[in-house]
Amino acid sequence: MKKWNFKIKGNPKELSKKLESEFDSVNGLVFNMDHRKNNSTTFKMRKRILYPWYLFFLNSLVVNGKLSKIQTENEADIEISFNQHFLWILVIATNIIVGLSFLFILVSEKNKNIWTYLIGVLILSIGIILWITIQKKYERNIQEYKTLISGILKN
Repeated sequence: MKKWNFKIKGNPKELSKKLESEFDSVNGLVFNMDHRKNNSTTFKMRKRILYPWYLFFLNSLVVNGKLSKIQTENEADIEISFNQHFLWILVIATNIIVGLSFLFILVSEKNKNIWTYLIGVLILSIGIILWITIQKKYERNIQEYKTLISGILKN
């Protein structure tokens, strides 16, 4: 999870309306906003994943944000956190656990088959390669969201 905090000139209610009008019209994006708190507004957005293979092609971040009013007049504090989608975490953890399980079976000498060793190494390497690739994609997607949100709020 990465956090991004900044201050911007403007009323939080006006900024939240600007975000809501911009993101509500985007098809395939889930955008929820909560105005119930006194001086703050929270929002959450992510791209909708309709099919499992969308996970590989779409931006799979969950963005949580909070707009709050600062004591200074006409200024807002914005806190945004970026999280990976739960399905990616599940896929990577499953690959690594299954690969390590195969290697543990081999080390415990219950099965000395070379195929067990190859399957374990293959699944473990797939998990590690996925992890590294997803971390790079995660950083790229964070930068995309940062430029998108800052562009909307500064206009």
